[in-house]
Amino acid sequence: MSAGLAARQAALVDALVAGAPVPDGFDPVRLATTRRALLRKRAGEAARHWPLLAAALGPGWPAAVAEALDGVPPGGSLRDGWDVARWLRAAGRLPAGAVDELAAREVATRYDGSGAPRARRAPAVRRGRGSVFVQVGGRTLRLRLRNR
Repeated sequence: MSAGLAARQAALVDALVAGAPVPDGFDPVRLATTRRALLRKRAGEAARHWPLLAAALGPGWPAAVAEALDGVPPGGSLRDGWDVARWLRAAGRLPAGAVDELAAREVATRYDGSGAPRARRAPAVRRGRGSVFVQVGGRTLRLRLRNR
């Protein structure tokens, strides 16, 4: 493959998934349509790893994924869903049904938003909605809080 072709292909991929400008010679409308389709596909893939979050948002799930991940290169469906959950939490829009899912994931796994998620070695505690999640020795426990 020639260097010129490789550069044009890289520019197209960047425009489709990383928010780069539309390369010369491409129809911006068709490129935008393809970009939206790829974001919907990412939403479907992320929903497999984040079923409670996707269910809590219902029909709004694809739109939330598109809003959170538009212009962000794919990092895999687990990371994509995690980024959406954190983005929603930061915006004060994380649905109640997904709070425990995120807390359980964060207590068992370290993820800094850039590298691959890794299992936690040190003990960790995260509060969910009506529960506290504790991870010790690779095991995650859910302790339900009593209503006062």
